[in-house]
Amino acid sequence: MFKKVLIANRGEIAVRVIRACRELGIQSVAVYSELDRNALHTRLADEAYALGGQTASESYLNTEKIIDVIERSQVDAVHPGYGFFSENAEFAESITEKGVTFIGPPVEAIAVMGDKISARSAAEKVGVSGVPGTTDFITSSKEVESFAADHGYPVAIKAAYGGGGRGMKVVDNEDEIQAAIDSAQREALAYFGRDEIYMERYLTKPRHIEVQVICDSHGNALHLGTRDCSAQRRHQKLIEEAPAPLIPQDILNAMGQAAVDVAQGCGYINAGTVEFLYEDGNFYYLEMNTRLQVEHPVTEMVTGIDLVEQQIRVAYGEELPFKQDDIEINGHAIEVRINAEDPAGGQFLPSPGKLLSFKASAGFGTRWDGGYEEGDEISQFYDNLIGKLVCWGKDRETAISRTIRALKEFEVSGLHTTIPADIAILSHHDFRAVEHSTKWVEESLDLTEITGTPFATNGNESSTEIRTADIEVNGKRFDVSISVPNISGQTRRSASSLGASAGGGDGRISVPMQGTIVKIQTSIGAIVEAGDILVVLEAMKMENNITSDVNGTVVEISVSEGDAVGAGDVIIVIETGD
Repeated sequence: MFKKVLIANRGEIAVRVIRACRELGIQSVAVYSELDRNALHTRLADEAYALGGQTASESYLNTEKIIDVIERSQVDAVHPGYGFFSENAEFAESITEKGVTFIGPPVEAIAVMGDKISARSAAEKVGVSGVPGTTDFITSSKEVESFAADHGYPVAIKAAYGGGGRGMKVVDNEDEIQAAIDSAQREALAYFGRDEIYMERYLTKPRHIEVQVICDSHGNALHLGTRDCSAQRRHQKLIEEAPAPLIPQDILNAMGQAAVDVAQGCGYINAGTVEFLYEDGNFYYLEMNTRLQVEHPVTEMVTGIDLVEQQIRVAYGEELPFKQDDIEINGHAIEVRINAEDPAGGQFLPSPGKLLSFKASAGFGTRWDGGYEEGDEISQFYDNLIGKLVCWGKDRETAISRTIRALKEFEVSGLHTTIPADIAILSHHDFRAVEHSTKWVEESLDLTEITGTPFATNGNESSTEIRTADIEVNGKRFDVSISVPNISGQTRRSASSLGASAGGGDGRISVPMQGTIVKIQTSIGAIVEAGDILVVLEAMKMENNITSDVNGTVVEISVSEGDAVGAGDVIIVIETGD
């Protein structure tokens, strides 16, 4: 078995892999940016090395720095987690050339499936069809116009080298095309390091169904059942469940076989996920994620199989200890992603900040996979996933009830979270009856009165607190902790005191969250109307449109593209002429 594994990631997935390594008797090595110096994954790992920088591009996506740590720490394998380098064939090849094992699929499989264009072709070769789409990268808005003329609107513009809804934009008419292309490319470049995009027909009311596959180097390829990931906002998942409910067994079987066919067709080894769209009794191939998925715990809960353990064992060359006939689905599991976002009546605004108080729920059938603890800072520069609540029940109704109970037990203050919206989703008749789709949260669910104010806590300050000082020697991190009196005398803030509304109807346009201005779409002297997009703000790897709240003339712009701004900062002034 491997002796030492480096986790080229951060947050909850890095913590998940570190724990799996520890259970297998493997030493774990973490890497961290300047902002993650005291993060949970750096505290848990056996060794931790500084990458420097703040943004992902300066740290976790810096190939030279990661490889330097790999060499200095003398690891024999690297687990990429998800995001960052997890689907980067060039990175996988660069470390395998150094004799270090990549805990993931072969470079060739990543290359084929990482490019969503070649992935469509590979699926079609084994008889698995997708929704109508292109097999070439988009180079101009005219290509989208031509595609829409043949297939109709809406059209989905998607990152060719990504997944998870990042770099995906949906256009409903010709006027939206260029802005969607620009935005998709910016998001794709920021999150995946590449900005190529492609397009496909956007189904009107599909469910998002995926199949977990795992393959070893001994010729075994099998699927571990399905997951339904239809509760989404901004094409990113909020709630996932296993198995996918209310789909005929013959269709589930066909999906499973199709997923295995796709995996075998590209010579796949290790864990991966084949995603489908399901509508009106038909399913369409969407993409294959050549990595571990965020939602893998629900599959673990209903199969009893530790997917990270199997990833490591398969990468080491071991044969899978089970066959397809051995796989049994037991009960039902639901995963809720707890994000640092304010539902804000359905806007889902990123809410970076410090977890002044935080206590995850527990109980029978209740699991918490987290990347942060009380006192940790959730930065605007990274994904806003705090962690994942996973609940198991003997049936779907039990799992739903248990999940709602667990969500209501969370104690959070210091920032907004998606918990209130999660409860609204799970409690709704449409979700319970499986009448929702990928667009249901944004188009049908009434979140008007839902905000991210967390549930109240006692807020009692401890008489002492643990303070940690870190020391770096040649870039390697060491911790020194000491208990000191707590003399702050301050009461913890609730999340409701954070954030600001955009404008307020007086023409003074402020930003509702900390972030970076990536695009200014107006100018001094421009005539604007209420609802017009003025600037695009990036926060936590998501783009947010800041709009005008009045009709009038722009008289002041106090920011430039690339500027960092804080919640409540006034960036534009509009004169109404009243």
